[in-house]
Amino acid sequence: MSVFESLSDRMNHIFSKLRNKGKLTELEIKQAMREIRVALLEADVNFGVVKSFVASVSEKALGEDILKSLTPAQQIVKIVNDELVALMGSKHQKLAVSDRPPTVYMMCGLQGAGKTTMCGKLALYLRKQGKKVLLVAADVYRPAAIQQLAIVGKKVNTEVFEMGQSDPVMIAKEGVKHALKNGFDTVIIDTAGRLHIDENLMRELINVKAAVSPAEILLVVDSMTGQDAVTVADTFNRELDVTGVIMTKLDGDTRGGAALSIKAVTGKPIKFSGTGEKPEDLEPFHPDRMASRILGMGDVLTLIEKAEQAFSKEQAENLQKKLKANSFTLEDYLEQLDSVKKMGGIGDMMKMLPGMAGKVKSEDIDEGKLMRAKVIIQSMTPKERRNPEIIKGSRRKRIAQGSGTSIQEVNQLLKQFEMTREMMSRMQKGGMKGLRGMKGMKGLF
Repeated sequence: MSVFESLSDRMNHIFSKLRNKGKLTELEIKQAMREIRVALLEADVNFGVVKSFVASVSEKALGEDILKSLTPAQQIVKIVNDELVALMGSKHQKLAVSDRPPTVYMMCGLQGAGKTTMCGKLALYLRKQGKKVLLVAADVYRPAAIQQLAIVGKKVNTEVFEMGQSDPVMIAKEGVKHALKNGFDTVIIDTAGRLHIDENLMRELINVKAAVSPAEILLVVDSMTGQDAVTVADTFNRELDVTGVIMTKLDGDTRGGAALSIKAVTGKPIKFSGTGEKPEDLEPFHPDRMASRILGMGDVLTLIEKAEQAFSKEQAENLQKKLKANSFTLEDYLEQLDSVKKMGGIGDMMKMLPGMAGKVKSEDIDEGKLMRAKVIIQSMTPKERRNPEIIKGSRRKRIAQGSGTSIQEVNQLLKQFEMTREMMSRMQKGGMKGLRGMKGMKGLF
């Protein structure tokens, strides 16, 4: 399951019942509010946050304008959406940048939250924005933590400063000096974690903070731990006055309650979310987009941003020309499959399309089909890839044998290719409206 999938399904079910009724009575709205309350609690949202949220939504939903409206269900969805956005912090909070370089970001959190890996993801994210980043290994207690940061740094092509198992405060100070001397404009300090919060950990982190005056203190929490993550965030914030939160493993959390609770409990925004294991799987946290996903309204802006990262300008222009000329080939299709993989896979993409949430389940998506499709296309001759209409009986048999698949799978791929070509052509002509009447989109994958 992907982020909030279970909660999104529940919300969609509640709202679909309201839409079927046209005008609503006060009793029907109150019943819907009770169901929303249960859905949020089952998603592991903090009890106090749920109580406040439902009270606020109820007050607005029971207003006379809503009860007399011809489309009360739509207006209630809007109220819930607005309240969810407010709950998660209203708008995306960008990272602070120091007036004088280097800008120092201090990463903290408990062991197991994914802090060291997140240091690498953040380094890659900032490098893509043109920053010259230095990672500083100040976690001297956890076995192999320094070595792990070195491996992470190598993966994202970022220098790592380390002084072995010495004093963490001294390492942090020397790391910043090294950055200043060698032209680094950004420093990310990987501080020590513990299995639980204790006095020694907090004292050390407070000393590191005092020594380097970070522009941001970013707390990394594991969203899979639910309300424990909220408790950890609250404690770290009281001791350190963190400036923002990064949530890891948000892609694997079927409940997502921590993401809906942290801002309300701590007053500090979620700035990023980890959405996978790859170094590039880091997304800026946009409350409005997240609320839209929860309510099944898609997230087209994030989808566009992912597409811009996966496709070069030249690729996009070339694809547009081919679609206009109706000359989209299997070679182009192969290129698109690679780009889809870069964007996080078919499942993630489909759920970001408006109206597709709840209709496409994780278990419906066979990502392995992408690999099989690539192998089948690579088993074709260049002529066959450019002219798929020539692929008849004997050619299909040869391609199946060459790719280690069946004739049925080759047939299925060719059918999917035709459907994709038609879908892209319709989108080219009429945007999302052009997809109306397209059946079997799920069957594409």
